[in-house]
Amino acid sequence: MDDGHRNAGFDRLFSGELTVGTGFPLTGTRTERPDPDREMRLAGLAEELGYDALWARDVPLFWPRFGDAGQTYDPWTFLGYAAAHTDEIALGTASVVLPLRHPLHVAKQAASLDQLSDGRFVMGVATGDRDLEFPAFDREIEARGERFREAVTTLRTLWREEYPTLDGEWGQLDGGMDLVPKPTEETVPLLPTGHSRQELDWLADHGDGWFFYHLPEDTLESYLADWRELAGEKPYAMAVRVDLTDDPTAEPEPIHLGYRAGAEWYVDYVRRLADLGVDHVTVAVKGENREAALTGFAERVLDQL
Repeated sequence: MDDGHRNAGFDRLFSGELTVGTGFPLTGTRTERPDPDREMRLAGLAEELGYDALWARDVPLFWPRFGDAGQTYDPWTFLGYAAAHTDEIALGTASVVLPLRHPLHVAKQAASLDQLSDGRFVMGVATGDRDLEFPAFDREIEARGERFREAVTTLRTLWREEYPTLDGEWGQLDGGMDLVPKPTEETVPLLPTGHSRQELDWLADHGDGWFFYHLPEDTLESYLADWRELAGEKPYAMAVRVDLTDDPTAEPEPIHLGYRAGAEWYVDYVRRLADLGVDHVTVAVKGENREAALTGFAERVLDQL
């Protein structure tokens, strides 16, 4: 089992105490093109407020039925832009759809972003959940689990070895060419998302941590116990949607993948996550005024922890 691969971003997120990040888009809705200048102003604000990470999603094509275009822009280009507008906050993908991308391109893009951000990049990886994308890319949806495993092995080899010899579904390398640049450390940290159509022991062996979706607390406790048994101290990260009410004493109401609740409940909730063993939580903060929503959650919840 790998012990985990650390860079500056990984250390920012996983150095002991629970950390909190947020995700793009920071403005607008998930079906329109956000204003990039405003996005970067809010990215800088998130860094000033003490958020630990900015996460960008990989959504190659907009499917109206799915109702979600992510942050619209290509994650590599967008996170490179974010790297130039921030200083220390970790930058992550949640998550790169490996079966739809050529691993040689992914390896070079990830290593380049890692170098240009001074090692702040952490890569969430996944198998994809939008069925129509697979025929669009001429990929067999039934093979995505196998392609995911092969891509992870290929990425690790390209980053670790000089002039590697590789043979896969994607093509061949005969030892006469090398990938440059290499990452700032041995490899870019990889966080499989969800089950990625793998057994948990495979995720524990091959991932540097596990990124999962919001779960009820009793289910989360069970998932964490299973993860710790197989992965030891490798980190567990999760996402939750937050709708913070004006009334600080408001009890929680479930919303899709999260809660609408007051600040007092959220302070207790984040503390419970830390006690359960969650290492990082990324919050999607709702609100028409996103600047106020990010600031409100930071000041009313994070500053109270």
